[in-house]
Amino acid sequence: MNRIFSGVQPTGGLHLGNYLGAIRNFVTLQDSYHCIYCVVDLHAVTTWQDPAALKANTREVTAAYLAAGVDPERCIIFNQSQVGEHAELAWIFNCVARMGWLNRMTQFKEKAGKHRENASVGLFAYPNLMAADILLYKATHVPVGDDQKQHLELTRDIAQKFNNDFGVDFFPICEPLILGSATRVMSLRDGKSKMSKSDPSDYSRIAMTDEADAIAQKIRKAKTDPDPLPGPEALGPDGEVPEDARGARPEACNLLGIYAALAERSLAEVLGEQEGAQFSRFKEDLTELAVAKLGPIGAEMKRLMAEPDHVDAILRRGAERAHAIAHPILDEVHEIVGFLRP
Repeated sequence: MNRIFSGVQPTGGLHLGNYLGAIRNFVTLQDSYHCIYCVVDLHAVTTWQDPAALKANTREVTAAYLAAGVDPERCIIFNQSQVGEHAELAWIFNCVARMGWLNRMTQFKEKAGKHRENASVGLFAYPNLMAADILLYKATHVPVGDDQKQHLELTRDIAQKFNNDFGVDFFPICEPLILGSATRVMSLRDGKSKMSKSDPSDYSRIAMTDEADAIAQKIRKAKTDPDPLPGPEALGPDGEVPEDARGARPEACNLLGIYAALAERSLAEVLGEQEGAQFSRFKEDLTELAVAKLGPIGAEMKRLMAEPDHVDAILRRGAERAHAIAHPILDEVHEIVGFLRP
C-alpha cells in the first residue's frame, strides 16, 4: 500500500482552514493509504514558541486529529520531536540541498519579510526538515495545499540528488495529493487573504472549537457583496470559478467554496441550488451546515484536551511505531553515506 506523510504545526488556534485544507482529508485518506500523521513541533520552533503553549498546542492538534475521525489504530499519530531521526536526516539533507534552491523558496521570503537577516536558520532550512519528514518513511504521496507545492518540489529534488550523488535508487520521488474544494480557505473579512490565526480580527476565521453562537456571529458578519449568488454558468469547464470571476467577487467565492467543502458537494450543485439567493439567506444555510459539521468536532476536542494523559499516551505509542519504521531507513542512509556505526 502507498504511504502518506503529513503534519500540522502546533502553533495554536486551529481554524476552519486547517480542517478543510488538511485534517478532514486525513480522515478520508486512511481508507486507501498507510497514513503517518505528525504534529510537527520541530517546525513550530523555527519561530519562538512559549514552552507551555507549545505543549498545549501539540495536544490540541492531536485532539483535532482524533475528534475529526483519524483512527490511531489504523494510522500513526505522533509529535515530531519524539522521533530523533527527523532531525538527523534533516542535517544530512542540509548537506544535499543547495543554497540556491532554498533562496528560491517564496514562503521563507513571505515569513521573513523585511527582517530576513533576523530570521532563524531553522526557518530558512525549514524545507529540508520537511523533506526529511517525508522521506524518512519513504512516503509515496503527500497531501499539500497550494502554498506547500514548492516545498514538495524541493523534496523531490533532494530525493533525486541524493540518489544520483550516491548512485542508488533509495528514496522515492513522492507525488502531491491536492484534494477537494476549498483547499485554500480565505479570510471571512478579506476574500483575497488566506484564513490565518495570526490575523488580528477574530472575525476573520472560524475556530475549530467555536461554539454555535460564535460560528453564527462570524458568518453573519462575514464580508460579502450586494449582488445575488450566480448560477452554475459562472463556472469554468473544470467546474471551478475562473480566476477573473474570483478576483471580482472573492468573498462570495470563498463562502461558496466553504459551503461546498463542508457539504461535500460540487460547486455546480451548490450554485444550482442557491442561484439568485441573497447573502442573508445563504449565510443562514451556511451557518446551519457549519454548526452541524464543526460542533461535534469542537466538543470532542475540548473533551480530549481535558484528558492530557490520554492524548500523551497516544502520541507516545505513535512515536514508537514511527521510530520502528524510521530507524531502519536511517540506518540504511548511514551506510549509503559512509558513516561508521557501532
